[in-house]
Amino acid sequence: MTDQITVPPAPEGQIIGWAHSRFGKSEAPDVEALMAEVTSAALEHAGIGAEQVGGIFAGVFNGGFQKQGFEAALVALGAEGLAHTPAVRLENACATGSAAITAALDFIGSGRGKVALVVGAEKMTATPGAEVGDILLGASYRAEEGDTPGGFAGVFGGIANSYFQRYGDVSRELAMIAAKNHANGAQNPYAHMQKDFGFDFCNTVSEKNPIAAGPLRRTDCSLVSDGAAALVIVHPDIAAEAPRAIAFRAQRQANDYLPLSRRDPLELAGARRAWAEGLEQAGVTLDDLSLVETHDCFTIAELLEYEAMGLAERGQGGRVIAEGMTARGGKLPVNPSGGLKSKGHPIGATGVSQHVMAAMQLTGEAGGMQIPGATLAGVFNMGGVAVANYLSILERVK
Repeated sequence: MTDQITVPPAPEGQIIGWAHSRFGKSEAPDVEALMAEVTSAALEHAGIGAEQVGGIFAGVFNGGFQKQGFEAALVALGAEGLAHTPAVRLENACATGSAAITAALDFIGSGRGKVALVVGAEKMTATPGAEVGDILLGASYRAEEGDTPGGFAGVFGGIANSYFQRYGDVSRELAMIAAKNHANGAQNPYAHMQKDFGFDFCNTVSEKNPIAAGPLRRTDCSLVSDGAAALVIVHPDIAAEAPRAIAFRAQRQANDYLPLSRRDPLELAGARRAWAEGLEQAGVTLDDLSLVETHDCFTIAELLEYEAMGLAERGQGGRVIAEGMTARGGKLPVNPSGGLKSKGHPIGATGVSQHVMAAMQLTGEAGGMQIPGATLAGVFNMGGVAVANYLSILERVK
């Protein structure tokens, strides 16, 4: 898969600090306020003064969640000393946060600066549910998929139906993924939903767990959330003086066609390519990873990502969860933070949040989420139905 592309060396930028708000229904009125919660906190955690920041990279999807645009300029309103710092907003659907991280790494790698501040945020819960569904359909190909009943849940419900028809009913396995992630999220103080529902609840259609779309139940769907997260990424020269440093052993992006009609949506070919190139760039295999934070916007997405990353052959993703491979104590724990399913999915914040969760694991600061002895962490974030696919492999170097 990678023989057509020469995979370059990994980027040299390193994470030295971060901050993360509680995800959920926030009292913060807008994205400006949410970003202010994490901006100064991340700089303080990194031991970096605002005057040292050479570039600000803001990840906000928006798409209609608020009338205020120009979100990059809002970052400076939440922290003294950033008013004259170059700032730009990135957007790449549900991978918006990772797009901002990638831009920051390019900024450092190009020599344009040595200190980058990445902030991802979204305010979603103030928008009526029907509008949320329509806004999120902007991450699909509206010419063909814009009238899908149920919004993006309907898109993934259709994918789940197709999977069931081709490979068999995996409702139980999807419930196992949901139960795993809710159990993990119960240990995450930043998570939107800090409750262990158990397998039986997730596997049973009920008044409290109704069908959302296709075979997907409410517990198969990620949450509509508010939240923000931030990272400070610096050149190794700066990281040498920092209290901690997390390096990118790999950072890759691979895309795929936006219209589902142009590809097999059950393959996640772009995700497969990102994983293959990332593992090659890092010089590791899945066996070397201590954990993975992956994009479980719906449980069927996590199952398909098992196959894309290489944990199982196509059509066999269900056995990965059934055999306990991705449980906390399994061969490769997946989403020890609770993932999008439990932690929440404020669009622009998600990719940044995933990197914060992985960094906390690598520094041994993950509390009840901690995977003992974590040394390498994979982070997979996707926009749309695996249209924009980002893969990072992180390693603590200090």
